[in-house]
Amino acid sequence: MKTRYLLFVSLMLIPALGSAQGTVNALENDFATRTSIAVDKKLAKGFHLSAEYELRTENALSKIDRHQFSVGLDYKFNNWLKGGLSYTFFDRYGTNAGWEPRHRLSGSLTFGYRLGDWRFSLRELVQVTHKTEDLNVYQETRNLVALKSRFKIQYKGFANVEPYAFFELRNVFNDPSCSATYTSSTGTYSDYTFLGYGDTYLNRYRGALGLEWKISQNHAIDFYGLFDYCYDKNIDTNQEGTKLKSLTYDQKFLTTVGIGYKFSF
Repeated sequence: MKTRYLLFVSLMLIPALGSAQGTVNALENDFATRTSIAVDKKLAKGFHLSAEYELRTENALSKIDRHQFSVGLDYKFNNWLKGGLSYTFFDRYGTNAGWEPRHRLSGSLTFGYRLGDWRFSLRELVQVTHKTEDLNVYQETRNLVALKSRFKIQYKGFANVEPYAFFELRNVFNDPSCSATYTSSTGTYSDYTFLGYGDTYLNRYRGALGLEWKISQNHAIDFYGLFDYCYDKNIDTNQEGTKLKSLTYDQKFLTTVGIGYKFSF
């Protein structure tokens, strides 16, 4: 029921995003990869400690997008509820500023239900990402808050392989907000006012198909494909926050192929 509500809200918001003040740029397509290695340690019944390193590329393999390292702690409360906390340090390559180190804290709750060989789950994950680079505070927030809602289906009827699929929505909570009057004849904005960090919108829709291959009790490899539609707002102002130069929305369809290795003990 909750998943249906999330899908309904996302469909209702699409027209609102498309009609927002500003220019919507043409849809871009890109191909990316992800490669990761992870370790999972069982500390006690229900408790797991994990660590992972991941490398990402984009622009059709021509550019390293980011590399990141994360540590996390998960606890399984019962057969249908699991919670998790994690910290991630990542260094991403910005278009203009070069490498940009960032810190991210995440907290999640996963609700699961098993029906025969099928497992259904809904994960709600809150992220707070701290940006360390120099930035214009009227264009982007220093600490970005986002919610990821993921509905996942897994088939557990095979001995060593586990196919899965999921759909995920990413909602940004505190993007900069502003008001301004646009003059189409000159292509300029006037009466610009910064309204704080109150803009909330869905900026990514993700579908995924994957297969986890359990080589042995301790070793597993995950093969997957991600299919993202991204919708991001870009505000360009002066450093004083008194003039709005442009307001645009970027659209991108990103296809990602990934492989991950995990050692569990």
